[in-house]
Parts: sequence; structure tokens; C-alpha cells
Amino acid sequence: MSTTGDKAKRSTVAIGSLSIAGFQMPDGSYRMSQTQAAECIGKPEINARRFLDSRGIKALRGEGYTPDTIEVDSPEQERGQTRFNALPLDVVSAYWLWEASKGNQQAIALCYALMAETLERRFDNAFGVERSESDREALLAQRLQADLSALGEAYAEPDELREQVARLEQQLRDAGLEPWQLPPSER
Repeated sequence: MSTTGDKAKRSTVAIGSLSIAGFQMPDGSYRMSQTQAAECIGKPEINARRFLDSRGIKALRGEGYTPDTIEVDSPEQERGQTRFNALPLDVVSAYWLWEASKGNQQAIALCYALMAETLERRFDNAFGVERSESDREALLAQRLQADLSALGEAYAEPDELREQVARLEQQLRDAGLEPWQLPPSER
């Protein structure tokens, strides 16, 4: 959505101990800046851009998906408005899950904590349990601090195997061989 005069509203959103800028679009949908989506899991913004070129996002959003460029309503700003790339929450979630599947410790902790909270909210609703938002935030912050290093190591194993395969392929190329071709006598 390129801006057409309608501006997004900004508000601070707490995710456990994280505090991020959230944006509400004129249609009521929510966005998060591409840069902050990456920073929440300890990555630079270019990492989020690379995700937007991945097969995963193309499967979710189709070919040619590009993030919205939004303009934020900012009364304290006199000249110009803040414009940046913004991602819908389902894209942010897919990005964090993609990073978690690659062994990113911060992404694993964030996905784990948010999924556990979502399930807990559904169970609370089914059993009529009411909790304050501050109680939920405290529990989320506690989950984000959990030691998930063993889980992260388990997720990182496929990445390590991919790196080993890439190194072996390069060694074969350096030796004058093409890794995925049959030897000349078997062609």
C-alpha cells in the first residue's frame, strides 16, 4: 500500500520485555517495520529483505510480494513524514518462524513464548480464567528469558549439514569436478 493521504497511527507494543513501535493502518490492520522485525531477533534489516525474496514468503504471499511503504501520522514532525517499509503481522510471524527453523536463538525464544501465550489464552477462554495484561506480559517476559539453547542447537543441525554440503561441493569444484554430474565414463 503506497500512501495516498491516509496515514498509519503509531503506538508502543509490548512483547514481554521487548518494546516495539506498532502501526495501525487506516483500514484497521496492523503493521510492524521491516527493520524492527529483524532487530527483535538480533538480525540486521537486510536479513528481513532476504526473507522477502525467499520461496517461503512467495508461497505465503505469491510472486512479486513487496512490503507496504507507509507514512506515519506524527504530530511532532513539522517537515515531511516518516515513511518506511512495513510488514503485516502474518509476514512478521512467518519471518520469525523461518529464522527459528534456521536455529536463531532469539527467534526460537520469541516464537516459543508467543505460541505458548496464544495457546494459554485459548485455554483460559475455554475454562473462564481471566488474567490481567500485566500478568500476561510478565509471563511472556519470563518465557523469553528461558534457556532454549538445547532447542536452538537441535534446530541448527540442518543448517550445519547444509554448510557441510556446500563446503564439500566447493572442494569438488576446486578439484575440477562438478558435484552433481556423473563421471565422464558413465554419461
